[in-house]
Amino acid sequence: MDFDDQLRRYFGTDDLSTIAPTTLETGIDRMRIDLGMEKDRSRRFALWSLLYLFNASPDLDVAFDNDEDRNAARDFMDMMAKAQEAD
Repeated sequence: MDFDDQLRRYFGTDDLSTIAPTTLETGIDRMRIDLGMEKDRSRRFALWSLLYLFNASPDLDVAFDNDEDRNAARDFMDMMAKAQEAD
């Protein structure tokens, strides 16, 4: 999954600064629906990660069925926290 492609898919643009609040809400809702329907683990993780970046991700125990995926998500969360600290 390409980040810019996902932004265009869910928000109609790859420029985050142009996304209207209602478009953001609608796109996030669509991502949540797609996450719930997605069976491929990699695609689920990518959708969850994008939702996480928008502060809209479901809890790990809801989003992921197995420990490996939950641990990968925790690692992602830790990396994002460290990146924010570096700024």
